[in-house]
Amino acid sequence: MKAIILAAGKGTRISRMIEAIPKCVLPVDDIPLIRRNIMMLIERNIKPIVCVGYYKSEIYKALEGLDVTYYYNPFYDVTNSIASIWFARAELTEDTIIMNGDVYFNESILDLIISTEKECALLVDTERITVGDYFLKLENGLITKYGKELPIQERSCEYVGIGKIKSNFLEYFSKRLNILIGDQNHQLWWENILYSLIEEQRIDTIDISGHFWAEIDYFDDYERILAHIETGKEVV
Repeated sequence: MKAIILAAGKGTRISRMIEAIPKCVLPVDDIPLIRRNIMMLIERNIKPIVCVGYYKSEIYKALEGLDVTYYYNPFYDVTNSIASIWFARAELTEDTIIMNGDVYFNESILDLIISTEKECALLVDTERITVGDYFLKLENGLITKYGKELPIQERSCEYVGIGKIKSNFLEYFSKRLNILIGDQNHQLWWENILYSLIEEQRIDTIDISGHFWAEIDYFDDYERILAHIETGKEVV
């Protein structure tokens, strides 16, 4: 199994609050967040592939000494994560976890996604539908609608920022990736590849409600992680 970690973006919403560094290298319990996550992957014999761009040298430094494969997105400032996946497309050959580099999660969440037998699934939290960054509407666990501005009455959950695609599904995923990039849709997120397949394929979900997680979009998210580490409780 492989894991592609997307860490090329600047993170414009938080960049005013931190130094000129990628947000994924912010320290969590004195360890860069991305290093913490990749160490958990390596402990489970999962090959880590990291897509870099913005201040890539800081990510190299944070991951020094770890067995990591890198892909560089030279257009990170004018593209989104679909472009980073495209640069790493040669790695889409076996069961693959895809995650945004700025997500904090625990070992139990990682083990849930590793063990799933679903062909294609995104992690979601069904306890979060009022405040969050990106929401999904589900029917029988399958994604039917999605968006940052999804009306609250249609929200079933918040998307966590991590997914898994099994080898049998990668043919559909890779084909649609190449179509979207060929049509110059480089401003999309990698998840849009899956959303564009909703009418043709099952895009499933794994509910991790009850587990603590956080994606660092704003500095408040980072502070919530630090508070959780200190107290062991989620800070709303």
